[in-house]
Amino acid sequence: MFELRPYRRHNNEIAYNPFREMEEFEKKFFDEPFGAFFRSGDIAEFKTDITDEGDHYLLEADLPGFDKKDIHLDLSDNTLTINAERHSEHEEKDKKQKYVRVERSYGKYSRQFDVSAIDADKIKAKYENGVLRLTLPKKQEAIPEAKHLEIE
Repeated sequence: MFELRPYRRHNNEIAYNPFREMEEFEKKFFDEPFGAFFRSGDIAEFKTDITDEGDHYLLEADLPGFDKKDIHLDLSDNTLTINAERHSEHEEKDKKQKYVRVERSYGKYSRQFDVSAIDADKIKAKYENGVLRLTLPKKQEAIPEAKHLEIE
């Protein structure tokens, strides 16, 4: 029987160290915050790009494989929170034991952004081809009015 495993080349390793994985496990377990250990690096976050388009900002977030109904946008106290949740398919199919390898991640993902300089009432969101695009209009700066004061 064969096994499907990713091919990895270890050219930079001179000698095999059987304790390396245990040392990394121990370091992550005791040195990092509790939640960081279980999220396997940056899995609990999704990557975003924010560009200044003049009169608005464009936020693009990579959320491939999510259904639109599993993405939630919440606005509270000048903070925009993007939450997304992906459910595991292999939980249901695990009883059949068909999986040879499971590498796709699932769980809850979240990011927060300060939107104090944004006109929150005019934010527009669109999700297409695994990319969430938010148009974030900038607040119009209040221009102080010039007044003439009369002397009494």
